[in-house]
Amino acid sequence: MATRSFRTFTVLPTLPARLQPLHKLAYNLWYSWNHDAISLFRRIDPDLFTETDHSPVKVLGRVDQKRIEALLQDDGFLRQMDHVATQFDAYLNSPKTWFDETFLPGQKAAGRTDQPDAYRVAYFSMEFGIHESVPVYSGGLGVLSGDHIKSASDLGLPFSGVCLMYREGYFRQYLTGDGWQQERYLENDFFNLPLVAETTADGQPLTISVTFPGREVTARIWRVQVGRVPLYLLDTNIAPNSAEDRLITARLYGGDTEMRVRQEMILGIGGIRALHALGKPPVVCHMNEGHSAFCGLERIRLMMEQQHLDFATAREAVTAGTVFTTHTPVPAGNDAFEPALMDRYFATYYPQLKLDRNAFLGLGRQHPGNHNEPFGMTVLALRLSNVADGVSKLHGVVSRNMWQTIWADLPENEVPITSITNGIHIQSWISADMQALYQRYLGLQWDGNNETKAWERVDRIPDAELWRTHERRRERLVAFCRSRLRMQLQGRGAPPAEVALADDALDPEALTIGFARRFATYKRGTLIFSNLDRLAAILNAKGRPVQIIFSGKAHPRDHGGKELIAQIQQLSRRPDLRRHIVFLEDYDMNVARYLVQGVDVWLNNPRRPLEASGTSGMKVCANGGLNLSVLDGWWDEAYDRENGFAIGKGEEYSDHAYQDEIESRSTYDLLEQELIPLFYQRGPDGLPRGWLKMMKRTIRTLAPVFNTGRMVAEYATVGYAPSAIRYATLTRDNLKEARALAKWRHALHHAWSHVKVDDVKAQTLPDALHVGGRMEVTARVNLGELTPKDVEVQLYHGRIDNAGRIPHSATVVMTQDGHHEGKVWVYRGVISCTETGQHGFAVRVLPSHVNLPHVFEPGLVVWS
Repeated sequence: MATRSFRTFTVLPTLPARLQPLHKLAYNLWYSWNHDAISLFRRIDPDLFTETDHSPVKVLGRVDQKRIEALLQDDGFLRQMDHVATQFDAYLNSPKTWFDETFLPGQKAAGRTDQPDAYRVAYFSMEFGIHESVPVYSGGLGVLSGDHIKSASDLGLPFSGVCLMYREGYFRQYLTGDGWQQERYLENDFFNLPLVAETTADGQPLTISVTFPGREVTARIWRVQVGRVPLYLLDTNIAPNSAEDRLITARLYGGDTEMRVRQEMILGIGGIRALHALGKPPVVCHMNEGHSAFCGLERIRLMMEQQHLDFATAREAVTAGTVFTTHTPVPAGNDAFEPALMDRYFATYYPQLKLDRNAFLGLGRQHPGNHNEPFGMTVLALRLSNVADGVSKLHGVVSRNMWQTIWADLPENEVPITSITNGIHIQSWISADMQALYQRYLGLQWDGNNETKAWERVDRIPDAELWRTHERRRERLVAFCRSRLRMQLQGRGAPPAEVALADDALDPEALTIGFARRFATYKRGTLIFSNLDRLAAILNAKGRPVQIIFSGKAHPRDHGGKELIAQIQQLSRRPDLRRHIVFLEDYDMNVARYLVQGVDVWLNNPRRPLEASGTSGMKVCANGGLNLSVLDGWWDEAYDRENGFAIGKGEEYSDHAYQDEIESRSTYDLLEQELIPLFYQRGPDGLPRGWLKMMKRTIRTLAPVFNTGRMVAEYATVGYAPSAIRYATLTRDNLKEARALAKWRHALHHAWSHVKVDDVKAQTLPDALHVGGRMEVTARVNLGELTPKDVEVQLYHGRIDNAGRIPHSATVVMTQDGHHEGKVWVYRGVISCTETGQHGFAVRVLPSHVNLPHVFEPGLVVWS
């Protein structure tokens, strides 16, 4: 049959004028973190709300018109709608936000409303997990991006997100009878999502294009509004593109390496072009993981084209306005493309940057001279950003070790990758019950927007009230699990007798442990099954039952992860484990909410240090649950011995089998000797006072720190604002400062090989010095063609360890008094002796320029 062309039109629900606020609320994802708004849409049709993945747009599109008419006569519903609409308007029109008060004091009052544009941030991510009804996320990275953008809205940042609009999103999971994961992909109906098509002045779809081999690929721009912040999504599934190119935005993380290059070109290059087409060119770009690193190249290309610059000058300006966050603590998890593949897609792009092939590919290589090294997206991102960070303190250490070769002459601890620990958007993850409790006892400023004092009031919450609240949520979790388990069994065609057993699964009063995350082998989802007899005894202890709820997806090509899921599913059928172990299929944000709000304990046992951060445990602690975790990622810095439980003491092992044995035993010991006794130790009133004390400490010490209000404020203070200021400095006056910096850097590289430390003398250096003493050091430094204003000469000193290194160094900037002999300059400095032990020092020379972000950025060091 011949393919027919159809003219399209969109049918929208008919809402009377009195109900128009529903439409406004449905098309802004602010509703997803406001319990009153969620309750409002559920009230329209509870079953339909559940059936549509809690999508207000779908509810309004499918609700019976008679029900709409009935709502017009429901005074209670109308009052609730008006109340929510008032909250929404107040949120959007707040006269002062944290950003205004921190960065624009007095500007709005003076009527200078254009000032926020000087800080305009574009946040690029491959996925955004904002709500289950907008399925353009797979897991932790996407949920973090979603929470980031929500807090950017709460704090009032001039912010926008950039992503791809996946037609099929990430896969939906179901298990076969033997527990093997299967994937199915469902088409997203864009016209039943809270999407708004961006259009041109004459009403046509707004599109951009990116050059691919032998063709142009066009992408349409959609917008999802997230509170005050727009999220722009690029869609290649449109008529001008070939069938092959329409698949670029079909699936998240789908396809082969070549598909990944295509997706990342659309995200990075296309994303920048989209922002320009929208009239919102960014001042600062934040690349969340290396997937979007091409955006830096496109900003450089555009600046070169528009202002007739050379690559070096444009690079200085663009790098000044770029922040990069890395999430992956293993080299294999960072995208890298073979040179031949880069040639295929970028051969026409090289000359636009006025670079030859080797210079271009060198931007993505740790060793630019190694022509066989693949082009790494993380390396490119590090080279094109002036602020780079890992996502926990421990991950910062791991990242500095991973990427030290880019700054080969620097000690590992000085590699310029800092850390900003992840957080969660608290209002999105706490239950309505917990929100009411917080509002009653903590006041109105507990919501994580950089506020900490309110959390000190947690101890005011009566134990009985906190425990009743938590027990209600555990009961809801058990009811949800039973319902989902019944659906799973029916979907597999299980016999009625087996389906009926679902109603007997789990105990609403038992100690409940949750384990839910991506099923990668390093996360060790089956570690707790290492000794089945011991586990069975723990779960079935008379009067002290324990149960474990599992959920999570393995990547479609990760057979190791799939085997872990199958093993759990098979073990859950054992007669002695059946009532105590459940695996919930198709893990998503909805399942996650039930789990983090209802479990007593969150189990996390990755191989340290492979968990960059982890955020699921943060969601649990905000709800009063306790963490039982290996000291990895965020838990390594969060655990204080009284706010949860630690598996091990932060050891790292080379023998994985031995590690599994030791840490599984430690987990069993903690359960038997500490967790279970504490949970079931009840007073005359039936309350577990010791457990409640730890719940309150967990909330008080962790919730005010591990939230995205704190995290985004830290990004704004450490990353966005300094980057915006540097960008403004380098781009004003026709990029005068950027040109000067590029010229200086070019001269620096040519002259650096002649810089050397000729001689170092320590005045009266005895065999031993005493605490409180001082040692004067004089160095003669040959600067070659450079001058003292081009360098910083430092005394690098500290205690020496057994390997002859200085793990915790200090530096003293040496002074130059103008005395020199030709090209040799004399520098002096003093080391203060503050602690005993064997110490060492060296003199080193680093580049220095007023417009560098820091002296380590060029990666040039000369040591004595």
